[in-house]
Amino acid sequence: MAERKPLIAGNWKMFKTGDEALETSKKLADLVGQVTTVDMMIAPSYTSLAMVSTILQNTNIGLSAQNMHWENKGAYTGEVSSKMLVSAGCQYVILGHSERRQYFNETDDQINKKIHAAIESGLKPVFCVGETENERNLNKTFSVLDNQIEIGLKGLDIDQSKKVIIAYEPVWAIGTGKSATDDQAQEVHAYLRKCMVNMFNDEIASTMRILYGGSVKPNNIKGIMAMPDIDGALVGGASLDADQFSSIIKYQ
Repeated sequence: MAERKPLIAGNWKMFKTGDEALETSKKLADLVGQVTTVDMMIAPSYTSLAMVSTILQNTNIGLSAQNMHWENKGAYTGEVSSKMLVSAGCQYVILGHSERRQYFNETDDQINKKIHAAIESGLKPVFCVGETENERNLNKTFSVLDNQIEIGLKGLDIDQSKKVIIAYEPVWAIGTGKSATDDQAQEVHAYLRKCMVNMFNDEIASTMRILYGGSVKPNNIKGIMAMPDIDGALVGGASLDADQFSSIIKYQ
């Protein structure tokens, strides 16, 4: 099996003013800034990106945005482009998060355009997929994922696909305190890896990182990371606290 370095990512969502983001990132830099056993990144709000970027210099913590538009520029009031994110210091961008799909009606086609634009600008897209509780109860998990993956990664060539990180986030586990069992998560991650074989090839499938997201906490990270096809975590609420998030990063 190919060696895949784990990625522990923190999505701060719509929390933290600039000053609060600076304070948390400084503390995080002190606690885990020089960790090399895993890759790390945090995704503050747009208004904090450039400020936090200065704190993360000379650390091993990467910077991510939580979303972006697919155009490089234009009359899109309130939107942010991939080039703007790069200039603010970002290396990653989270795309297709279930909250974007649910509250802002983002479609798989729009997410596909964003993934292409991100890669073109040199950003690594963290592409989120996942089913709702109702879809899981109706045994539609795999068909939902098939659709999200097929459209979301449409048109990518082999080289472009190497930049993609997938995050499996069961919608029913996000912010609910419920987490998929280790076995449930592993089953889906193994399925997603098989999808990558079919879409691309064995090499891409064996090297692509697939993260788990959904109520990841210090007390469940070890079990999650013990699963063979899980390569890291996209952490929400627990990433807002530097002590909690650093203990997740140091799960080994």
